[in-house]
Amino acid sequence: MRFPTRSANEGLAEKTHNLTLLDDEMIMDTVPDTQKEERRYLIYDSMGINGTSSVVERPFHERWKMFEKEVIDPRNFERQHIHHSRNPYYIYDLEPFRVRRKDFCLLSTVNKVLKEFIPRLSHEADGLIFQMEDEDRQLLYLHERGNRKLMEGNRVVFKGAPDPYAFAGKIIECSWDSVEEVWKCKRIRADKSTPNDFNTYKKVMRSIRDNITEDARLNEIGEIVHLLIYTDRIKNDI
Repeated sequence: MRFPTRSANEGLAEKTHNLTLLDDEMIMDTVPDTQKEERRYLIYDSMGINGTSSVVERPFHERWKMFEKEVIDPRNFERQHIHHSRNPYYIYDLEPFRVRRKDFCLLSTVNKVLKEFIPRLSHEADGLIFQMEDEDRQLLYLHERGNRKLMEGNRVVFKGAPDPYAFAGKIIECSWDSVEEVWKCKRIRADKSTPNDFNTYKKVMRSIRDNITEDARLNEIGEIVHLLIYTDRIKNDI
């Protein structure tokens, strides 16, 4: 089996996957025309891509799109190129099984899936598996002494962004929505090479949760400056 990596210049890949962990199932398809049985390897999730980092903390829709882009598409691209080559260096047709992505359907299509799609399958179906749909929110990381730290319970909303995955690995500026209790992305900070430290985040969140208004500050200052220690200082300054 051959699993080429995605090429950076949209050409043929020079390397193959290493330390890629996928969630999948092996099924036996019966080809309708010939009644011949063929093995098919259906991928529906990913836990690690090419040894770079774990992806299990990412939302499902992001992982699903990631393995399609990093695993399925490079295979299809190379296979198509080799098919038109006079001297192929690899023959995909000799592989012991086919590799495909397992598709998911919206909940609103369940009636059609049960009555039309499943009866036409060329292999046995186990029934329905419900996968929770992710909201348009991404995990938030900050840095603590140079190490990336997952901010559990925190999410970032990318409103108007067609592909939130495009923000992965970038430094962004956010504002806090106290009603929805989420961070809202304002812009990408291309001018910064290092994100804020974890301690900076804690100080900002403390000030947000304190919710000290301008009037409260002025009243507090008014009381402080009338304390004896400050009235004496004011007299001396005058």
